[in-house]
Amino acid sequence: MTLHPLAEQFASVADSYERGRPEYAPAVVGAIAAELGLAPHAPVLDLGAGTGKLSRALLAGGFEVIAVEPQAALREKLAERVGAARVREGTAEEIPLEDRSVDAVTAADAFHWFDQRAALEEIRRVLRPGGGLAVLSTIPDWRGTTWAEELGALVQRLRPEHPQFDGPPWQDAVRAAGGWTPPRELRVTSSQATDAAAIVAYLSSVSWIAGLPDERRAETLARLATLVEEGETPAQMRVHVTIGLASLA
Repeated sequence: MTLHPLAEQFASVADSYERGRPEYAPAVVGAIAAELGLAPHAPVLDLGAGTGKLSRALLAGGFEVIAVEPQAALREKLAERVGAARVREGTAEEIPLEDRSVDAVTAADAFHWFDQRAALEEIRRVLRPGGGLAVLSTIPDWRGTTWAEELGALVQRLRPEHPQFDGPPWQDAVRAAGGWTPPRELRVTSSQATDAAAIVAYLSSVSWIAGLPDERRAETLARLATLVEEGETPAQMRVHVTIGLASLA
C-alpha cells in the first residue's frame, strides 16, 4: 500500500513529532475501555502508531498492545518506547495480524490517512465478535496565549487544500461500510505542561509544513516560531481529544 505523500513526511520529523505532540491522558484510555467494554489485558491494535504516543498510554492502562506503523523511522522510535516485540510493519489496509485476534482497534490522528473502505474491511477482519474501533483526534487548545489568534490566521492563509482533512468525516465511512453500530463521539479534556519550544516542535511536525520545499518550510517555521517565542505561553495548556467509537454489529 502506497502512503499519501504528506503522510510520508512524518518520518522526516519524527523527533519533532515526539517532542511536540501532546501525550494521551489516562482518562482517554479509560474512556475507550469503558465505551468498548474492554477487559483488563485485552489485546488492542494501535494502527498508524507513529512514535507510540497512544500505544504507551494503552500499555500504561493495562492492555496488551500491538502497534502497527508503516514507516521505518517512526517504527524505530516506537520500538524504543514500547518494545520491539509489540511492533509490526504494516498498514491499515494490510494489517499483519490473524483473523479475530484483537478486541479493539485504535487510530490516533491517523484514520484520515487511510483508504477508509479497505481499512475498515481489514479492521473488521482482525476484530473479534463485538470488538470495537476508536478513532482519535487531538486538538491542542491554545486559547489564553498572546499568539493564538494571530497564529491561527497565519496558518489558515498558508495552509494548502488538504483533502485528507477536508474530506467526509470518519462516520460516513463507517456507515457506508455497514455492519457497525451507529458511530458516536465523546470528548476528553486534560491539562498538560508545555512551553514555546514544544509548540514550535508541534508546528514542525504538521504534515503539510513538513512537506513544503526546504526554503519555504524554513521561512514558514521561522515566521511561526517568532510569533510564538515573542509571545506568552502558559506553563499548562488544555488538550481536547475527540474519540469516535463504533463496534461490530
